[in-house]
Amino acid sequence: MEKINNVTDFVFWGLSQNPEIEEVCFVVFSFFYTVILLGNLLIILTVYVGHLFKSPMYLFLNYLSFVDICYSSVTAPKMIVDLLAKSKIISYMGCMLQLFGGYFFGCTEIFILTVMAYDHYVAICKPLHYMTIMDWDRCNKMLLGCWIGGFTHSIIQVALVVQLPFCGPNEIDHYFCNVHLVLKLACTDTYVVGVVTANSDTITLGSSVILLISYTVILVSLRKQSAEGMCKALSTCGSHFAMVINFFGPCTFMYMHPDNTFSEDKMVAVFYTIITPMLNPLIYTLRNAKVKNAMKKLWSRRVLWEANAKQK
Repeated sequence: MEKINNVTDFVFWGLSQNPEIEEVCFVVFSFFYTVILLGNLLIILTVYVGHLFKSPMYLFLNYLSFVDICYSSVTAPKMIVDLLAKSKIISYMGCMLQLFGGYFFGCTEIFILTVMAYDHYVAICKPLHYMTIMDWDRCNKMLLGCWIGGFTHSIIQVALVVQLPFCGPNEIDHYFCNVHLVLKLACTDTYVVGVVTANSDTITLGSSVILLISYTVILVSLRKQSAEGMCKALSTCGSHFAMVINFFGPCTFMYMHPDNTFSEDKMVAVFYTIITPMLNPLIYTLRNAKVKNAMKKLWSRRVLWEANAKQK
């Protein structure tokens, strides 16, 4: 059967249909997105300038910050512009690219968070073998695996959706293209495609189980350590655990509930596409002494550079 596609663009309903609320949201989310860019760029700069990337934990944190920037940039700029637009339109190709980017960077972030949990497990449960297990070559392979896994996951989603015919309607009750909502607009039976694209549920659930097991083992092993070692380990794991809760909590709600449209979905989506990427740098900066010291050195270098520039 030949594919029929009469839809050239999609129309978003956006966060709200109230102009006054949209104006407030424009200011708020513009500020949030600026914080996302500056905060995560600061983490990346701090890791490189402070040579912290030699440590696996900060190598992973560096890539997590980069993914956070990319992930939020898939939806945030379009959403912010649409808040002041009368018609919130995205082209068919733009929607497919948004689907690809969202699942690519979102899935990659899930894998990186899982790898970071494994890194913490090795550091706490097998400290004497840490440098042997988490050597530079293995860390790079794990990161490569994260990117390949994210790409494979997203390309499957998009490849299945682009084969579907869209005859109309073309309205999406959201502020970005979500595969479940796009499938509802296809003018054909999407049951099989829906089952296959539900691998997002499997990845989210599987990663959550792995993380839960990792932290259970870590907490059990902490009983054998001294009070000082326990506090240090909890401080390190606390930052990561907070990031995991911020990201996996909303994702689990979005992808594990029945395939219906909830009024809360938009707010939950805002949390994991904007709020979480904004909070991640703050969590690691406030709770990690090494990162704070590296930032102080970076700031001292800047002050010294400006003082020398004025003298010249």
